[in-house]
Amino acid sequence: MTNIDALSWSDVKSSQFRLAILPWGATEPHNLHLPYSTDNLLSRAVSLDAAAKAEVKGVQAVVLPAIPFGSQNPGQTDFPICIHMRVETQKAILYDVVSSLKRGGINKLLIMNGHGGNNFNGVVRDLAVEFPDFLIVTTDWYKVVDARSFFTEPGDHAGELETSMMLHYYPEYVKPQETYGSGATRQFSISGLNNRSFWLPRNWQRVSEDTGIGNPQHASAENGKLFAEAVSNVVAEFICDFANATPDNLYR
Repeated sequence: MTNIDALSWSDVKSSQFRLAILPWGATEPHNLHLPYSTDNLLSRAVSLDAAAKAEVKGVQAVVLPAIPFGSQNPGQTDFPICIHMRVETQKAILYDVVSSLKRGGINKLLIMNGHGGNNFNGVVRDLAVEFPDFLIVTTDWYKVVDARSFFTEPGDHAGELETSMMLHYYPEYVKPQETYGSGATRQFSISGLNNRSFWLPRNWQRVSEDTGIGNPQHASAENGKLFAEAVSNVVAEFICDFANATPDNLYR
């Protein structure tokens, strides 16, 4: 049993959790057809699938509740109920999570990120200095497997990939196909920003008419299931490897 929602103290004290998984998403609009909580729902669903597969292999990993707020772009925060969490706040939350896990005897954390605006690298570096015997790994679950092998146009936000995954896990939350926005996107006028040699945050009000980035029209539950299985297989294998890692044996 890996889902903290179903675990009592009697379950926990009889378990041997080797690591914790922290899904992290966002609360934001996702085109016209997906819910605001899409990133939270998917990051946790993938975490639970992967943890269940790792448990079959003999490794227990507890899946924590998802952190439902992410770092937002300019323009996104102008939409109602789009919640922006500052990096300083994310760092404070992670510090408290790591401290609490460490006191309870867990010294490994996998952050399962489901929101493109989140970037935990700098925060993890700071925590690695402060907690040198605590290992923190981050991953963007949607990048674990090459999405182009599963989708015609994966998209960046509420496109074919995310819509397919929602159709697989939570079809009841996806509005009918005729309501889908096109997800058409305006590009930067500077080529270096488009090819990502240089970066600045996109203004969501200027790049998208429906808050989506990527065409969702080809989405299907079948492809969502195939992608979810591929991703959870890779993550489950990593969980098993990570469970056996220590600061001393991490390098060859």
